[in-house]
This record gives sequence, C-alpha cells and structure tokens, in this order.
Amino acid sequence: MKKIFILTGEPSGDKLASTVITKLQQIHSDIEYLSVGGSYLNKVGIKSIYDINEITYIGFTSVILNLFKIRKKINETVNKIIEFNPDILFSVDSPDFTLRVAEKVKSINPNIKTIHYVAPQVWVWREGRVKNFKNFLDHVLLLFNFEKKYFDKEHINNTFVGHPLLENKENIKTNLSNIIDENKKIISLFAGSRTSETNILLPILLDFIKLMNEKFNQYNFIFHATDQNKDLIKDEIKKINFNNVEVISDENIKSQILSNSIFAVVKSGTVSLEICNAKVPSIIIYKMNFINFFIVKFLVKTKFANIINIINQKEIIPELIQKECNSKEIFRSVVYFLKNPELMNKQILDVNKTLNEIKSKSSSSYEASKVVSRYLST
Repeated sequence: MKKIFILTGEPSGDKLASTVITKLQQIHSDIEYLSVGGSYLNKVGIKSIYDINEITYIGFTSVILNLFKIRKKINETVNKIIEFNPDILFSVDSPDFTLRVAEKVKSINPNIKTIHYVAPQVWVWREGRVKNFKNFLDHVLLLFNFEKKYFDKEHINNTFVGHPLLENKENIKTNLSNIIDENKKIISLFAGSRTSETNILLPILLDFIKLMNEKFNQYNFIFHATDQNKDLIKDEIKKINFNNVEVISDENIKSQILSNSIFAVVKSGTVSLEICNAKVPSIIIYKMNFINFFIVKFLVKTKFANIINIINQKEIIPELIQKECNSKEIFRSVVYFLKNPELMNKQILDVNKTLNEIKSKSSSSYEASKVVSRYLST
C-alpha cells in the first residue's frame, strides 16, 4: 500500500490540503495517510500526529520567542515522518515550518518524493530561497501562473494549479432563518484563522459593530470562524450582548452566508480570494505589533498586502493596515461603500477581470491531485 504524509502548519493550509486529499481519495482508495493537520483533514479521515495549534505561530517575534519549541517540533515531526516512511511527503503552505521539515526528511531519506503545495511568496521577499528549494523539493504546485518564472529559472519541476478558493462549490442548501434576520442585510467579518490574529482584530471589529449599530439598524454581522477560534469569538460577543451578531464555523453555511452578504471586512490573507470569487465587495484589514511590522516593511518588495492589489499594482480593494486598522477607519470605509453602490459594483468588475486570469481551467484541487497521483505511479 502506498503512503502519503500530509504536512501543514496552520488552519488555512489544513483546509487547502483537505481539498486535494478529497480528490485524491476519489482516484486512489488504497492509500495510507498520516499528517500534521487539523479539523479539515480530520473530517476526511486523516489522523494527525499532534494538535496543529502546537505549531501555529504568527509574526517574527512570536517565532523568536518560541524558537526552541519550534526546533523541537521540527525534529519530532521529521522523526515521525521517517518512521512512517511515506512514498510522498505532501507539504502545504507554512514554508518556515513545512519546508524545514521537508529539507531534513529529504536529507535523511532521498527516496521520499517531496511535493509542496502553495509556493513560498518569493515575489514578496527572499527570492534567493528558490535556489535552495531545488536541493530537496521534487515538485512545487503554484497557485498563481505568474510564479512559474521564478521556479523555471532554477529548473524546479512546477505546475500551475490555480487557487482552491476560486473553485465554485456545490453547497447543500440550509435553512438560515435561525441564524439571520431575513429583514436585515448581512455584513460578513473575517478576524483570521490564527488565535493570535483573532486576539488583535476581534476587539477592533466589535468596536466597529458598535459604531454601525449606533447609526444603523438594518444589518446582521456574521463572523466566519474556524473550529479553533469560534468559542473565543462567541465568548467575547456574549460580554457585549449584541443581538445582531452571529458566529459560524460550518463550511457549507459559511459559503451560503457569504453569497448572501452585501459586504465583507476581511483579514489580509488567502480568504480574501474566496470573498472575491463570491462577488462580494470588501475591504482588507491587518494589524501586528510594531517590531513585526517594521521587519516586514524592511524585507518585503511589494507595496500592497492583498494579492489582487499586488497583481494589479494598484489598490483595487482598500487596505487598512496598522494604524489605519481601527474601528473608526473601518466604519468610515464600510459606510462610504454602502452609500455608493456604484463603487462596490466597480470593485466587483475589476476583481473579476483579475480572477479570470488566475483561475485554473478545471479545478485546483483536481490538478494538484493529478500531480500527486503521478508521483505515486513512479
């Protein structure tokens, strides 16, 4: 029986990995799996060797503070993978963790094929990393076609598969009447998948809701949460006693809520593509501590945080970063859009043009699963 070890480092990677494995399970029914994963991989029957929260860190300072713990986890993970002896190590995103593990695994057992899904953003910073990747990666799966040139240059096998968040999903229709007031319009809120992100952004978003409720009474606010942070968000909402705020973590319901939303306030990250694909206008928010922000500003090559803006080299979707990421600025921006529907329509049109350029011709998860399947046959 063939074996695959799936290596993720945070909830978003866990989610991406699960979309590929679901497709792979349809092609091959006789594969043994083991992982470092979370709730998404668990739902498709993949056991994790430990809780993914043990390795989910954000920002340079938290990594430095947890350096000894991270090194210990890397070595523990490497030992488990070598013991499992998979045919393929399928690593997903979180390159500072997953690629360190992959490099060590390859040096111990070169026969293990290493496939990495979600190329590190070398177009943002540290382009020189690519030279080292060819020493331990057999194949890289790209979410964006403009990334190919960086890996072709170093003769690294790569395939543009598109982004799974841009796939159109068939959702089972659910009665949402017990979640939302049909007489109110929905504004979707995304406070991040990591607890450290949620801890920073949640108070800001709750203050934003207070400002909205003081001026309007026609909106429902729905937080799109992960299984890991839904209770944290619910507990904070209870303290304020809002009657027009809900928290959802079920993927099918999330998708339906989003498709019925008139606007979204979104933490910077890959989830913004899902909002774009649903044709929902939005603004991007993000905040980190001063030291992390200073380091990021010093290192990154791009002017923008959001991928749509990076591709277009201009602000298609407004970004409220650092000091601009506060309840009053979010309130001003959202109200401005809501009062000017022509601006929301223009954003949707501009975004859609970009999405058509970066979508896979078929399905990202299917294209990725085909590459993995091909390596199983070699």
